[in-house]
Amino acid sequence: MNIFTLSFLWICIGHTEADTIKPLSLHENRFVGDSVTLSCSYKDYSGTVNNLQWYRQYPRSKQEFLLYIFQHGAMSEDRPPRVSAAVNQDNKQVDLKISSAVETDSAMYYCALVPTVTGNPPAPYKNLIP
Repeated sequence: MNIFTLSFLWICIGHTEADTIKPLSLHENRFVGDSVTLSCSYKDYSGTVNNLQWYRQYPRSKQEFLLYIFQHGAMSEDRPPRVSAAVNQDNKQVDLKISSAVETDSAMYYCALVPTVTGNPPAPYKNLIP
């Protein structure tokens, strides 16, 4: 049976300086075919957390958006196969679940309180010289 490593790092991005999110473990080793659950705990002192996001990043690649999940449990429908999420409001915890893990699931996973990948932002100013 093949073994591979799912690496899990966190980013702390909140709506205010008081909002935080952090992983419950930093590194997971799993066998191919196992189910994997990666968890983050969060604090939303501002009370304005609308949804939580999960991202994945492969070595030497850009971060890619996986899914968002609202605190009441609804999640984005366009998520990758075998990937889901759940929120436990009582424990202020969000879980990313990967079923039947494969070697290509080995990556860095990020949880966030606000979006971290938003496409191409507009230029801060325009060049006015013709």
